[in-house]
Amino acid sequence: MEQNTSFKPVNPPHRLLMAPGPTNVDPRVLAAMSKPTVGQFDPYMFKIMGEVQSMLRIIFKTSNTQTMVVDGTSRSAIEAAFVSAIAPGDPVLVCCAGRFGMLLKEIAQRCDADVHVIDKPWGEVFGLQEIEDAIATVRPKLVATVQGDTSTTMCQPLEGLGDICHKYGALLYTDATASMVGNDLNVDEWGIDIATTGMQKCFGGPSGMAPITVSDRAAAIMEERKSIEAGVAEAGEIAKNRIRSNYFDMPQIFDYWGPRHLNHHTEATHMLYAMHEAARIIVEEGIDNVIERHRVNGAAMSAAIEGMGLKLYGDQNHRMNDVIGVMIPQEVDDAKIRAQLLDDFSVEIASSFGPLKGTIWRIGVMGCNARKDAVLTCASALGNVLERNGVKVDTDKGVEAALAVYADANRDA
Repeated sequence: MEQNTSFKPVNPPHRLLMAPGPTNVDPRVLAAMSKPTVGQFDPYMFKIMGEVQSMLRIIFKTSNTQTMVVDGTSRSAIEAAFVSAIAPGDPVLVCCAGRFGMLLKEIAQRCDADVHVIDKPWGEVFGLQEIEDAIATVRPKLVATVQGDTSTTMCQPLEGLGDICHKYGALLYTDATASMVGNDLNVDEWGIDIATTGMQKCFGGPSGMAPITVSDRAAAIMEERKSIEAGVAEAGEIAKNRIRSNYFDMPQIFDYWGPRHLNHHTEATHMLYAMHEAARIIVEEGIDNVIERHRVNGAAMSAAIEGMGLKLYGDQNHRMNDVIGVMIPQEVDDAKIRAQLLDDFSVEIASSFGPLKGTIWRIGVMGCNARKDAVLTCASALGNVLERNGVKVDTDKGVEAALAVYADANRDA
């Protein structure tokens, strides 16, 4: 069989990515990724690593020493947190109200934890008393929550939960992959012991690095099973009771990012540049200003959807700023509408998963796409495609409703 040896350079089409991740990467981040490669022990590498840690502390709103990134997608930091904090047989309580609560359950099970789950229908959030009642019964080592579940667009209230967990001796973990930077996440004030996120959503970067912050309390628990791999360990550093993963072993990653800079893996140099620039842009704008920008643009998109005559999904009092759920009109084909949006306007939106698949569209207003022209382009394109498919919507009225939100925001500024 003759092999093809002629391949064209990568030349992807230009898209406006208005699904709930990945979003378009900020051009400044792409430019940073093209900078020269340095070695993993180069002083410049350590300088950039330290600056990334400092900026992530600002963004997480924490003073945690152990604040860094795990090399991998957002899921890599979740796995690292769980496998490092949970030993086999440890009781874990998972709050599940969507696809990503189900993911936390599965990861905890794969860690051989004693997993207990409290469930809510997709599209609802938990009350603190519900969670406390379950904690009092289970007495978990770790309580696992999802702040913003993209499958449902909902944002779980977390303020006060840390105090409840600590009263019962539990750690509080939250997955903030879809919510962080677009919604407030006050790690220290809310008593969150471990928080993880990703770059491909409100950070405005590419998928491939996962920020994580770990409290002193959680880090001490992880350090109980610390064991350095044999090739770099000094005398007495290899333990019998060790964390089951080498790559996701947080105490070893702590040493890699800490003053010791103990070799654990070869850092993804150009992804680190991307993380640095994405974080720098956020810090430069101001984390609270970035959150407000996501709130305003999410509100404008919601107003456009309702203004043109479509229905929003879920309790809007608990919706993430950056993800909007839209009830799909019964008379249209979900996949056909999204395909036309992509083919005719180069705009991408998404459906959902599980019980919401084919029931709602999810529109992401994230990162550098949390801006006026992106919102108006997406709303106008969706309205046009729906009109051509016989749906009675008023696209102009939707656009005017969005513009009214921006006008109000400008008056309040």
